[in-house]
Amino acid sequence: MNFHTRKWIKPEDLNPNGTLFGGSLLRWIDEEAAIYAIIQLENSRIVTKYISEINFVSTAVQSDVIELGIMATRFGTTSLTMCAQVRNKITRKSILTIDEIVFVSVDEQGQPKPHGKTEISYAKDRLDES
Repeated sequence: MNFHTRKWIKPEDLNPNGTLFGGSLLRWIDEEAAIYAIIQLENSRIVTKYISEINFVSTAVQSDVIELGIMATRFGTTSLTMCAQVRNKITRKSILTIDEIVFVSVDEQGQPKPHGKTEISYAKDRLDES
């Protein structure tokens, strides 16, 4: 699991219970997964197709630092499937897990477009190809 993004929980991220609002967390995960998919598929035209069961394991409170982890698990012809985990950066306590997030590569008309990818690539490898 690659943990690239960290978030500092601020007052505007809280629900009426004083804990992290799930909607904010899901927005951050969707954005993180989209960026990951764009980089992997080398196409800025991607759409969220599916998100499996979301398991809120624990919560975060104001001033906690959390980190979002994304990992590619499968490449389809037009899709990329990933899993996600969010954890407390300091304690490493799990906050949320998602088994499947699927993004689809699309063309200018919004139709699924084959991406030709079969495995994870890294920026350093893409730069070496130039």
